[in-house]
Amino acid sequence: MKTLGYYNGKFGPLEEMTVPMNDRACYFGDGVYEATLARNGKIFALKEHLDRFFNSAGLIKIDIPYTKDELAAILYDMLAKMDDKDIFIYWQMTRGTGIRQHQFPAAGTKPNLWIFMKPGKSADSSKRLKLTDMEDTRFLHCNIKTLNLLVNVMAAEKAESLGCGECVFHRGDIVTECAHSNVSIIKDGVFKTHPTDHYILPGITRMHIIQICKDNGIIVDEIIVSSSTKFCSPVCEMNGTPIGGKAPELVDLIQKKYTEKFENETM
Repeated sequence: MKTLGYYNGKFGPLEEMTVPMNDRACYFGDGVYEATLARNGKIFALKEHLDRFFNSAGLIKIDIPYTKDELAAILYDMLAKMDDKDIFIYWQMTRGTGIRQHQFPAAGTKPNLWIFMKPGKSADSSKRLKLTDMEDTRFLHCNIKTLNLLVNVMAAEKAESLGCGECVFHRGDIVTECAHSNVSIIKDGVFKTHPTDHYILPGITRMHIIQICKDNGIIVDEIIVSSSTKFCSPVCEMNGTPIGGKAPELVDLIQKKYTEKFENETM
């Protein structure tokens, strides 16, 4: 299949799938999600994504009715039905279906599992990104990968309207992350990024890049945007002012090492 959707055991072409109006995702964004890439029938960094998925669900008191192995089996069963070699995979768990009320639905209400798959590759990380910025007005649980993404949507639209690749969030003078990526600086041998507290999502690509830097003793003066689909993209501009570009050979090394990791795990 070219695209594939899944809802609580039912699946079919994504454009033909429907969900109940009373799914709590529709009213409250009451759920958590993950996304990654697959290549050659192998899902990249699935263990890390499942660990974060279960952690996010636990933090908002959603009891996932599957083990990690069971959920992985569902994802791989769907992936086997796809036609393309390179696939984007998204899944989410919502608190369940029930008449609209702010408090949790009745005890015993089963969470709902949504999945969709479509053709998708990583973005071209050889292109340097232009950035803009915006005050971070999101709530104080950004470490939970929830469906509540309205501020992220507004920031992404601002970036798009200005011809930028991303919008950097900041709380006053402190940079947190981007609309849909992590942002980091490696300077003077130190990887500078916001600590993994409740102000940012603990990015899996970010984690892998930190390890690559440690393994290679990299000293670089660059700004790097990273995500599961962007991989590792350097930056050339912030609000029209040129930035970065002082150590392109070291950014190339990080990109090469990360691409090798992705390709080795999806051969």
